[in-house]
Amino acid sequence: MNVHMEEISMDVIEELGNYSVDISKTIEEELSCIVPNNLQEASIYLTKAGGKMLRPALTLITSEAVGGSRDNSLKSAAAIELIHTFSLIHDDIMDDDDMRRGKPAVHKVWDENVAILAGDTLFSKAFEIIMNSDPEKNTPTQLSQTLATVADACVKICEGQASDMSFEDRYDVSEEEYLDMIFKKTGALIAAASKAGAIMGGANQEVIDAMYDYGRLIGLAFQIQDDYLDLASDEETLGKPIGSDIAKGKMTIIAIKALAASEGEDNKKLLEILKDDNNSQEDIDMALDLFNKYGAIEYAKNVALENVASAKKVLEILPDSESKQMLFDLADFVLEDISGVIIWCNLQKFLIKFFRFSDILHFEGHFNQAV
Repeated sequence: MNVHMEEISMDVIEELGNYSVDISKTIEEELSCIVPNNLQEASIYLTKAGGKMLRPALTLITSEAVGGSRDNSLKSAAAIELIHTFSLIHDDIMDDDDMRRGKPAVHKVWDENVAILAGDTLFSKAFEIIMNSDPEKNTPTQLSQTLATVADACVKICEGQASDMSFEDRYDVSEEEYLDMIFKKTGALIAAASKAGAIMGGANQEVIDAMYDYGRLIGLAFQIQDDYLDLASDEETLGKPIGSDIAKGKMTIIAIKALAASEGEDNKKLLEILKDDNNSQEDIDMALDLFNKYGAIEYAKNVALENVASAKKVLEILPDSESKQMLFDLADFVLEDISGVIIWCNLQKFLIKFFRFSDILHFEGHFNQAV
């Protein structure tokens, strides 16, 4: 990561922290009335687990960027975060993931029944919070538009999850299918967050539509970055085992590109690894080597960068302001780790040929500290 990007990242993290204070306070107040205690604790658990609160902060920043205020969109921002948290709880149950944000998943701390109820509670509370927005700050039209935006995102999240599940036994997934799936599963709520901010900030329809497109584009880039991190981060930072997408045979854009570009024995071996439910670390390393050989990681990087560039272009519709600059910086922040990932993956390609896996892990620790 270069010095400029590191400065942007630190600034963005600081700003997200500033916005998250009000968001966290609002969420805690809204969830304080839930009974019994175990349901309240399970519902609020992930909201205190160290997430960046990118989505709700995006709602507040967008509201300010279009000429509105933070207060006008605070309830909607909290609702967006509750929808996100609800989706994480249910996603972890469906995927049987043990960890989330570096901590045991909700269904592992409590049980699946309580976790499902916690997710349902957050889902319901989100709409209640929007409806209870101050009528002196938001018009009925703004509230109805925001409710429709959040509801549409929820439908798309479910569609995206269903598509993701349908890909589990398919190895002919196209790039177009993949991009549609990640938009619905990940990008739709980010797009809804920026759109809700524009609505609550009093923007006209042209600006509202533009901000939805901005969120859609950085949402796509955000998910592609997650595919990177699965290959080259560390378990403590990522909050889940490294290479878990390969181990689960997930059809990411990287796997799709590598399968399309490879042939013969390489294609056969990659398919075998993706189809195997009991991959060794050696198998995962082999898949990573093949991803690099066929330029799949570099290709995915370029797709993500193109989305970020397009998102920045969309922002030209906004007047210059500190909030607009923050939206520019957020777009860069989404891809903050990509440069380090590409370098590390290329190093792995070399190191695997000459060193034991334990030695590579030792080297990786020093590399992560350097970038």
